[in-house]
Amino acid sequence: MTKTTSKPADRVIELRRRLDDANYRYHVLDEPDIPDVEYDRMLRELEAIEAEHPELADPNSPTARVGNAPSGKFASVRHAVPMLSLANAFSDGEIQEFVARISKETGDQEPAFSVEPKLDGLAISLRYEHGVFVRGATRGDGATGEDVSANLRTVRTVPLKLRGKAPPVLEVRGEIYMPKAAFERYNDWAREHGEKTLANPRNGAAGSLRQLDARITAQRPLAFYAYALGETDGAKLPSTHSQTLAWLRELGFPVSPEVDVARGAGGLLEYFNRIGERRNALPYDIDGVVYKLDRYDQQRAMGFVSRAPRWALAHKYPAQEEATTVESIEVNVGRTGAVTPWVLMTPVHVGGVTVTRATLHNADQIARLDVRVGDTVIVRRAGDVIPEVVRVIEERRPLDKRGKPLHPPYQLPTQCPVCGSAVEREEGEVVARCTGGLYCAAQRVQALFHFASRRAMDIDGLGERFITALVEFDYVHSVADLYRLTLDDFVAMKRRADEREGSTPETVKAGKVATKWAENLIAAIDASRNTTLERVLYALGIRDVGESTAKTLARHFGALDPLMTADEATLTTVPDVGPIVAARIAHFFAEPHNREVIAALRANGVHWPEGAPQRSSEGPLSGQTVVLTGGLEAMSRDEAGAKLEALGAKVSGSVSKKTSFVVAGEAAGSKLVKAQELGVEIWDEARLLAFLAENGQ
Repeated sequence: MTKTTSKPADRVIELRRRLDDANYRYHVLDEPDIPDVEYDRMLRELEAIEAEHPELADPNSPTARVGNAPSGKFASVRHAVPMLSLANAFSDGEIQEFVARISKETGDQEPAFSVEPKLDGLAISLRYEHGVFVRGATRGDGATGEDVSANLRTVRTVPLKLRGKAPPVLEVRGEIYMPKAAFERYNDWAREHGEKTLANPRNGAAGSLRQLDARITAQRPLAFYAYALGETDGAKLPSTHSQTLAWLRELGFPVSPEVDVARGAGGLLEYFNRIGERRNALPYDIDGVVYKLDRYDQQRAMGFVSRAPRWALAHKYPAQEEATTVESIEVNVGRTGAVTPWVLMTPVHVGGVTVTRATLHNADQIARLDVRVGDTVIVRRAGDVIPEVVRVIEERRPLDKRGKPLHPPYQLPTQCPVCGSAVEREEGEVVARCTGGLYCAAQRVQALFHFASRRAMDIDGLGERFITALVEFDYVHSVADLYRLTLDDFVAMKRRADEREGSTPETVKAGKVATKWAENLIAAIDASRNTTLERVLYALGIRDVGESTAKTLARHFGALDPLMTADEATLTTVPDVGPIVAARIAHFFAEPHNREVIAALRANGVHWPEGAPQRSSEGPLSGQTVVLTGGLEAMSRDEAGAKLEALGAKVSGSVSKKTSFVVAGEAAGSKLVKAQELGVEIWDEARLLAFLAENGQ
């Protein structure tokens, strides 16, 4: 083996120190001092040096968090100090009795308690010798657990080396959990890649930590919070539990920021209610809070009973998961056409409320869960989040006389239950959608709102409130119906909306009805009858056809009819129209309902000039893509965009590596930042104006 020079050895020490410090600042102090990209760069450098110099390997290096190959099985670990469970309480009265008993036996009428959230994860014990992590184990039966050290090394919030002066032996107890946001991101990733999703954050944490292959654990978004001590040797401990938690934080252990100190039963109940109100906003799942007598001398005086301490108690919140039976499976069509399956269930009390419906998200989720009518399912509800089915209890599935499932697997409908249009799911898409766009009643409000927007048909004054009322009171069934509305229709619509909301103006009650607003709306609708082909194409709301694509299509085809009859192959010849967008355009115009709406628009006097195709746009900016961001003084962004397009440019709404340059005006935001990150050329307004003047614009 080649002898290591001092340079790589020194660099390894420096990188490990800086990475450990970055982990501490990020996960413990919540005060990161370097960007993620810098952390990743240092980690890759360390990996490279360790690969080139294997003699520098260290099981506690930050690179160890990527995980090792399967171990075969977990060894048993006997806990030097048993990992006891806590007694549970579910009512205020039990808390008052708990505090009264402690007050009586200790003589302290207002005993102090260390209070903290009860994380819904997996309890573990971490052993450190001279400040270095040597072993980690699960709770197991309290006396003996499983050695999961290799997996724990992959969890970034588990310190591998302690900070400051650590005792010769220190065991720290805490909870491995999965943050809610990370859980959702992981499941989104799993759905996209056809992998099995995790039922809930708790099961995800427990299952991830008990993987025999630590490389799998390393891919799971686990975290750790410390909350107690186990065996210690050579340490002078503080006199209270709350001081101990502060000491652990100094050593590099993350501790929940919600830990506090409360006095007496009143203080405990106030904390319980305060955390309960914030429960759904916390970044992790909890199922209660924990109260521990703060003073260690009082803990020793209270002692233990059976397998639980008499000085601590878990105060539980209502369960957020329950079992119930599926009565039927239905679908809901959303405002964007997304077809979402859901189940009607036997009513069950979950998370403090009675629920009868739960979402199944999409067809992939149904297939993974294999939910069928009659199944017993586990339903989860977290606060105001829509209840969801997380698991089927297959052993309770109803069977026929032959022992076969009584009900077949569920299949999404092929036709929209609202409008009868085809339901399609494009390749690579998770969500199935109704293709009825302009026609489907479920999508009507969203379609109308987009159609009337400023950059589409620009119907000034037709906001979402009026649109919703027009749909709910059955005045419009498609965007074309806007051009049939009369003054009386608008006045009657507003009267009905005011009556429903209990906001009828006193002048109306007195018989004086203002109509100027309605006259303005009628005028705005009339004005929108004369428009452009590109505005119409954008207003139709075809998926992925934004303003830029609409302009390109209008120039390429010159008229609507040849575009409506174009097949996917023809559409892909249009600049910047790929196979996916081409398929969406073709499917939209192939839907009979959408063609009927376009015909009705024409019949109601909506007109746009049509002409010959413009296959190319010559000019000094031909083939270049430009993005405008921020405010301009000399002209509006629309005017600037039109001038740039006249010189051959394509004006885009987003910055990418293909962007030729960005024009940044006043208060330019994220687009300017992205351009700087990508190294895209940036123009200010003065340069833009000079360029336009040089080229006759």
